[in-house]
Amino acid sequence: MFQLPILNFSPQQVAGVCETLEESGDVERLGRFLWSLPVAPAACEALNKNESVLRARAIVAFHGGNYRELYHILENHKFTKESHAKLQALWLEAHYQEAEKLRGRPLGPVDKYRVRKKFPLPRTIWDGEQKTHCFKERTRHLLREWYLQDPYAGGQLVQKPPAKGSGSCSQKQTSAAGPVAGVRQDAKGRGRGHARGAGCRRQPGRQPVQQGSHFGHLHHFQ
Repeated sequence: MFQLPILNFSPQQVAGVCETLEESGDVERLGRFLWSLPVAPAACEALNKNESVLRARAIVAFHGGNYRELYHILENHKFTKESHAKLQALWLEAHYQEAEKLRGRPLGPVDKYRVRKKFPLPRTIWDGEQKTHCFKERTRHLLREWYLQDPYAGGQLVQKPPAKGSGSCSQKQTSAAGPVAGVRQDAKGRGRGHARGAGCRRQPGRQPVQQGSHFGHLHHFQ
């Protein structure tokens, strides 16, 4: 009876070969290499704890359509964060393909969302943080705190100049003083909102703001 030659590789050497074949994308050779590994109990125990070997087995199982084996590997072994992205993609894609085969049609965005809700990522390949609109909860919390501290962190607020008296202010004084406090500067330095300088004459041709209307500037944000 024909027998395969026994490969006397250490677990570290096996892991190195698996990583090399995985990076090359040669899944067929990777599968043949895994199949040729020794089955001695001591060797199997060491290989079953090696993340590179387990990740290689998951890749081979996925490409071979053996999704049950893929799920078993991913659900029963804790992987480091460096492997999460690739293994999460395998988990989701395998469930997508099973759902497409069951329904007999390609999945749309809503279908894929339902599949993800029905088959959430196992904690062995996920750090446990929920993502909302592509942001993790920790990131959203930090953004919310920054916004509450300064809602307009990217803008520039100019302080109101001291009062010059009750008389009318000249055009030179107005330009030197700058915009009224609280008026936001846009990219070209123009003030947004209504500058209500005390005593300044209204420019010719400008429409007066109706009395009693405190929301005349809202059209800038619509």
